[in-house]
Amino acid sequence: MLAEWFPSRTMTQYIGRMFAVRIVAVMLMLVLILQMLDLLSESGHILAAPGNGQAQLWTYVMLRIPQLISRFLPYSVLLATIITLMQLNQNSEVIAMKAGGLSAHQVLAPLFLVAAITSACTFAFNERVVVRSTATLKAWQAADYGPVPTDGNVKANVWLQDGQNILFAHTITGSGAAMRMTDVSWYRRDPTGMVTEIVRAPGATFARPGWRFDRPVSFDVQSTRRTPLDGPRTFAPGVDPTQVIIRKTDADAESLPQLSNSIAAIQAAGFRTSELDGKWWHKLSGPLSAVLMPLLGAVAAFGLARSGKLFVRAVIGMALGFAYFVVDNAALAMGNFGGYPPFLAAWAPFALFLLIGEMVLIRTEE
Repeated sequence: MLAEWFPSRTMTQYIGRMFAVRIVAVMLMLVLILQMLDLLSESGHILAAPGNGQAQLWTYVMLRIPQLISRFLPYSVLLATIITLMQLNQNSEVIAMKAGGLSAHQVLAPLFLVAAITSACTFAFNERVVVRSTATLKAWQAADYGPVPTDGNVKANVWLQDGQNILFAHTITGSGAAMRMTDVSWYRRDPTGMVTEIVRAPGATFARPGWRFDRPVSFDVQSTRRTPLDGPRTFAPGVDPTQVIIRKTDADAESLPQLSNSIAAIQAAGFRTSELDGKWWHKLSGPLSAVLMPLLGAVAAFGLARSGKLFVRAVIGMALGFAYFVVDNAALAMGNFGGYPPFLAAWAPFALFLLIGEMVLIRTEE
């Protein structure tokens, strides 16, 4: 029964191969152009860091390219859909397929198949590559493009409340009781909020409660006296690893299982997680948007090419595709503000444009 949805095997391979080649070509074009523009804007900041040179520029490119691929792959599918269908229409291949008894959905079936494979590959790519490169790049940027962090699960520039005192860590790695802070500072404040003492250390580990500072050095603000303290000392008893998760959970830099654990920890601490819940669902609906693109761009496949309206149809297909991305971003933003439930914010645009695409296709061609 599944075979009834597709044309012949030869036709499916022909259209699917044509579509896949154009997806790759459009994606490479977009990524190369955008990467070049992005590198031009960031190269000055990268080279401004002491010791950075050409190797660091290539490192930035390798970390940035996965983000660009993930973000613009759905756009590439949309543009490839329109290019493929316009070519099939101009060569009267669509007319020949419909004359052979194929419906509009059967003509588009090979495109849906390739788009579904693209969605699955995008999801796997996001989970295995993009989240790691994003975490490393954000930590590197937080360090002003200094030494490249070796741990992909690193949080940078974290400020935490310890009662009226403040705990700062330049980087934090690990999770739970194994969490470790580097380049850490603890600021003691009086009831008026003025800092009276600063304790710095190259590293700190969780001491249950508090954080054990290695080789701490105390600086008294009033006397401006700097005093090394004997042995490890424990500070910030009011700070635990859960606060780090609450303060620095980044959905873009965490895989689906990691984000699920972070959400569970934050909920257990009694905090709301609507924004993170919406992004959790969007990790599923986002890659699936590629499946919508053949449907939204299908308007370019049908209608007589010689009527002079093929370009108009292509523009309509592009408008529908880009409208989806606009509505998707708007719905996600509304979900972050609490205007929509997280599930609705992630999936409503997909369902809405699925219905719109089907309505346009059925009313015009079926």
